[in-house]
Amino acid sequence: MRIQINDCSLQLTQGDITQQNVDAIVNAANSQLAGGGGVDGAIHSAGGASIMEETDRRYPDGCETGQAVISSAGNLSCKYVIHTVGPVWNGGLRGESDLLRSAFQNSLTLAFEHHCDSLAFPAISTGVYGYPMDLAAQNSLMTVAEFLREHEAPSLVKFVLFDAGAYGAFSYALENIAAVAINW
Repeated sequence: MRIQINDCSLQLTQGDITQQNVDAIVNAANSQLAGGGGVDGAIHSAGGASIMEETDRRYPDGCETGQAVISSAGNLSCKYVIHTVGPVWNGGLRGESDLLRSAFQNSLTLAFEHHCDSLAFPAISTGVYGYPMDLAAQNSLMTVAEFLREHEAPSLVKFVLFDAGAYGAFSYALENIAAVAINW
Protein backbone atom coordinates (compact mmCIF):
# COMPACT_ATOMS: atom_id res chain seq x y z
CA MET A 1 0.00 0.00 0.00
CA ARG A 2 1.25 3.48 -0.88
CA ILE A 3 0.14 7.12 -0.84
CA GLN A 4 1.72 10.18 -2.42
CA ILE A 5 2.37 13.36 -0.45
CA ASN A 6 3.69 16.08 -2.72
CA ASP A 7 6.45 14.27 -4.68
CA CYS A 8 7.07 11.82 -1.83
CA SER A 9 5.82 8.29 -1.40
CA LEU A 10 4.73 6.77 1.92
CA GLN A 11 4.65 3.00 1.54
CA LEU A 12 3.85 -0.07 3.62
CA THR A 13 5.44 -3.46 3.08
CA GLN A 14 5.63 -6.68 5.03
CA GLY A 15 9.09 -8.15 5.41
CA ASP A 16 12.56 -7.87 6.87
CA ILE A 17 13.85 -4.33 7.40
CA THR A 18 17.46 -5.46 7.02
CA GLN A 19 16.74 -6.50 3.41
CA GLN A 20 15.38 -3.14 2.20
CA ASN A 21 17.04 -1.28 -0.65
CA VAL A 22 17.04 2.20 0.96
CA ASP A 23 19.59 4.81 2.01
CA ALA A 24 18.89 4.34 5.72
CA ILE A 25 17.00 2.04 8.02
CA VAL A 26 15.71 2.98 11.44
CA ASN A 27 16.54 0.81 14.41
CA ALA A 28 14.11 0.50 17.32
CA ALA A 29 16.95 0.77 19.84
CA ASN A 30 17.14 0.77 23.61
CA SER A 31 18.45 3.81 25.46
CA GLN A 32 21.86 2.22 26.07
CA LEU A 33 22.25 1.43 22.34
CA ALA A 34 23.30 -1.97 23.63
CA GLY A 35 21.63 -4.20 21.08
CA GLY A 36 18.75 -6.44 22.01
CA GLY A 37 16.01 -8.53 20.49
CA GLY A 38 13.45 -7.90 17.77
CA VAL A 39 14.34 -5.31 15.13
CA ASP A 40 17.37 -4.18 17.12
CA GLY A 41 18.79 -7.70 17.25
CA ALA A 42 18.09 -8.33 13.57
CA ILE A 43 19.86 -5.11 12.52
CA HIS A 44 22.92 -5.79 14.66
CA SER A 45 23.07 -9.41 13.52
CA ALA A 46 22.85 -8.53 9.83
CA GLY A 47 25.01 -5.41 10.09
CA GLY A 48 27.81 -6.91 12.14
CA ALA A 49 29.87 -5.76 15.11
CA SER A 50 31.03 -2.49 13.52
CA ILE A 51 27.65 -0.85 14.17
CA MET A 52 27.87 -1.51 17.91
CA GLU A 53 31.52 -0.47 17.99
CA GLU A 54 30.65 2.84 16.33
CA THR A 55 27.67 3.63 18.55
CA ASP A 56 29.74 2.78 21.65
CA ARG A 57 32.45 5.18 20.50
CA ARG A 58 30.27 8.02 19.23
CA TYR A 59 27.42 7.84 21.75
CA PRO A 60 28.85 6.55 25.05
CA ASP A 61 25.87 7.96 26.97
CA GLY A 62 23.36 6.18 24.73
CA CYS A 63 20.22 7.86 23.43
CA GLU A 64 17.26 9.24 25.35
CA THR A 65 13.69 8.20 24.64
CA GLY A 66 12.32 10.19 21.71
CA GLN A 67 15.79 11.08 20.41
CA ALA A 68 17.76 9.58 17.51
CA VAL A 69 21.41 9.09 16.54
CA ILE A 70 23.03 7.89 13.31
CA SER A 71 25.76 5.40 12.45
CA SER A 72 27.17 3.69 9.42
CA ALA A 73 25.45 0.47 8.38
CA GLY A 74 28.21 -2.13 8.67
CA ASN A 75 27.43 -5.10 6.43
CA LEU A 76 23.92 -3.88 5.51
CA SER A 77 23.23 -2.66 1.98
CA CYS A 78 22.05 0.77 3.18
CA LYS A 79 24.37 3.70 3.98
CA TYR A 80 23.13 4.46 7.49
CA VAL A 81 21.33 3.09 10.50
CA ILE A 82 19.35 5.64 12.46
CA HIS A 83 18.90 4.46 16.05
CA THR A 84 15.88 5.83 17.88
CA VAL A 85 14.38 5.00 21.24
CA GLY A 86 10.62 4.78 21.39
CA PRO A 87 8.61 4.96 24.59
CA VAL A 88 7.54 2.08 26.78
CA TRP A 89 3.73 2.02 26.91
CA ASN A 90 2.39 2.99 30.34
CA GLY A 91 -1.28 3.33 29.50
CA GLY A 92 -0.81 6.50 27.49
CA LEU A 93 -0.62 8.73 30.53
CA ARG A 94 3.13 9.48 30.54
CA GLY A 95 3.61 11.34 27.29
CA GLU A 96 4.04 8.22 25.18
CA SER A 97 2.34 9.78 22.15
CA ASP A 98 4.64 12.82 22.18
CA LEU A 99 7.72 10.64 22.72
CA LEU A 100 6.81 8.36 19.81
CA ARG A 101 6.18 11.36 17.56
CA SER A 102 9.56 12.79 18.63
CA ALA A 103 11.34 9.52 17.81
CA PHE A 104 9.96 9.66 14.26
CA GLN A 105 10.59 13.39 13.79
CA ASN A 106 14.18 13.13 15.01
CA SER A 107 14.83 10.11 12.79
CA LEU A 108 13.40 11.90 9.76
CA THR A 109 15.47 15.00 10.55
CA LEU A 110 18.68 12.95 10.65
CA ALA A 111 17.77 11.31 7.34
CA PHE A 112 17.08 14.73 5.83
CA GLU A 113 20.35 16.19 7.16
CA HIS A 114 22.30 13.24 5.73
CA HIS A 115 20.62 13.58 2.31
CA CYS A 116 18.85 10.22 2.47
CA ASP A 117 16.41 9.90 -0.40
CA SER A 118 14.84 6.74 1.02
CA LEU A 119 14.22 5.51 4.55
CA ALA A 120 12.69 2.42 6.16
CA PHE A 121 11.01 2.36 9.58
CA PRO A 122 9.84 -0.54 11.73
CA ALA A 123 6.78 -0.31 13.98
CA ILE A 124 8.69 1.42 16.79
CA SER A 125 7.69 0.61 20.40
CA THR A 126 5.10 -2.02 19.42
CA GLY A 127 7.14 -5.08 20.45
CA VAL A 128 8.40 -5.57 23.99
CA TYR A 129 7.71 -1.88 24.74
CA GLY A 130 3.99 -2.69 24.47
CA TYR A 131 2.68 0.31 22.53
CA PRO A 132 -0.74 -0.66 21.07
CA MET A 133 -0.30 -1.34 17.37
CA ASP A 134 -3.33 0.68 16.19
CA LEU A 135 -2.32 3.76 18.19
CA ALA A 136 1.32 3.48 17.11
CA ALA A 137 0.28 3.14 13.48
CA GLN A 138 -1.89 6.27 13.52
CA ASN A 139 0.66 8.37 15.42
CA SER A 140 3.69 7.18 13.41
CA LEU A 141 2.13 7.51 9.97
CA MET A 142 0.65 10.94 10.68
CA THR A 143 4.01 12.20 11.95
CA VAL A 144 5.76 10.97 8.80
CA ALA A 145 3.03 12.34 6.52
CA GLU A 146 3.28 15.79 8.13
CA PHE A 147 7.09 15.75 7.79
CA LEU A 148 6.84 14.82 4.10
CA ARG A 149 4.29 17.56 3.50
CA GLU A 150 6.52 20.17 5.15
CA HIS A 151 9.98 19.10 3.92
CA GLU A 152 9.12 17.33 0.64
CA ALA A 153 11.80 14.74 1.46
CA PRO A 154 12.82 11.96 1.65
CA SER A 155 11.20 10.88 -1.60
CA LEU A 156 10.42 7.40 -0.21
CA VAL A 157 9.55 6.42 3.35
CA LYS A 158 8.70 2.77 3.91
CA PHE A 159 7.23 1.13 6.96
CA VAL A 160 8.53 -2.42 6.95
CA LEU A 161 6.19 -4.48 9.07
CA PHE A 162 7.14 -7.88 10.35
CA ASP A 163 3.78 -9.66 10.29
CA ALA A 164 0.26 -9.53 8.86
CA GLY A 165 -1.25 -8.08 12.05
CA ALA A 166 1.08 -5.08 12.01
CA TYR A 167 0.56 -4.64 8.28
CA GLY A 168 -3.23 -4.66 8.77
CA ALA A 169 -3.13 -2.05 11.54
CA PHE A 170 -0.84 0.22 9.53
CA SER A 171 -2.93 -0.24 6.36
CA TYR A 172 -6.07 0.85 8.18
CA ALA A 173 -4.30 3.91 9.60
CA LEU A 174 -2.78 4.81 6.22
CA GLU A 175 -6.22 4.72 4.58
CA ASN A 176 -7.44 7.25 7.16
CA ILE A 177 -4.39 9.46 6.61
CA ALA A 178 -4.84 9.29 2.82
CA ALA A 179 -8.31 10.78 3.27
CA VAL A 180 -6.85 13.68 5.27
CA ALA A 181 -3.88 14.16 2.95
CA ILE A 182 -6.19 14.87 -0.01
CA ASN A 183 -7.01 18.22 1.62
CA TRP A 184 -3.35 19.25 2.09
